Amino acid sequence: MEKTSITNTNIETSRIGLGTWAIGGTQWGGTDEDQAVKTIEAALDKGINLIDTAPGYGYGKAEEIVGKAINQNHHNRGDVVISTKAGMNWTDEGDFFRDSTKARIHQEVEDSLKRLGTDYIDLYHIHWPDPLTPIYETAEALNYLYRQGKIKAIGVSNYTTEQIDVFQEAAPLHTIQVPHNLFERDSEKDILPYAHARNITALYYSSLTRGMLSGKIHQESEFTGDDIRKSADPKFQGPYFQEYLQAVEELDDLAQDRFGKSVAQLALKWNLQQPGNNIALWGMRHPEQLQPLNGLWDFEIDSDSMKDIDEILMRVIKKPVGPEFMAPPDRQNI
Repeated sequence: MEKTSITNTNIETSRIGLGTWAIGGTQWGGTDEDQAVKTIEAALDKGINLIDTAPGYGYGKAEEIVGKAINQNHHNRGDVVISTKAGMNWTDEGDFFRDSTKARIHQEVEDSLKRLGTDYIDLYHIHWPDPLTPIYETAEALNYLYRQGKIKAIGVSNYTTEQIDVFQEAAPLHTIQVPHNLFERDSEKDILPYAHARNITALYYSSLTRGMLSGKIHQESEFTGDDIRKSADPKFQGPYFQEYLQAVEELDDLAQDRFGKSVAQLALKWNLQQPGNNIALWGMRHPEQLQPLNGLWDFEIDSDSMKDIDEILMRVIKKPVGPEFMAPPDRQNI
């Protein structure tokens, strides 16, 4: 497993991180807790040492599962990099909204430490910018926790470059987290060049576009319950679905013909080969979903193949759909 270091910290992490947004909640059709624990254990056994979670994944359930997986098998805490988040809240009815006030952050960190069963968090992100709270206030809150030693590194998720500039007036910034994959590339316009130029580590979430690039989604796939692929993400609905499935098929053909790999391996490798110091977050909830790791490190995508990948995307996907649907409301709009 390839390793990297988070900029300006002593944190060494795997280039692939386990994302737990599919673990703990109903947004992906529910969770089998036993399978979730086994998935985390299997990832650690394969050399993935970065576990990315958040209170917003299952109202804290994902953090509890991460803590259980790490602690019940007596893993050395220093060998696991825990990334979690703050800046979200929810109503009694379970509706999420953004809340990055200083009071909320201080409450959230204590709740997260308890659920995770640890006395520090390696990497602490603000999950979404809160337009009703001054960015300076939010940054000061994280800087206070950083100086206390409760968090070892500071990150922001889904921020603009302008918001990051303001944030850094009150706190150091070690990482940014953005949606980035073959199908969602808006971050290439400004945020990723910004991070690259300033040597800020980038964590790419949705590396397989919520399973679309796994090669396991097909025309008859059904999404149940509150799964956002059923209700919110246009890529999994209507005519968009046909285009994206066709693109996956052609990308899989390219991966097989040129590298003897799967489309999932191609998508992960493509993310890892992007400029800058980056980490690809990969959401899964069953141990067998780790299979694409086998053989991931023994090939590189050459420049001609990179061009051919872009040609497939431009030709097949007539009107690309971004990840905008994932943004939660602020407190005024719940």
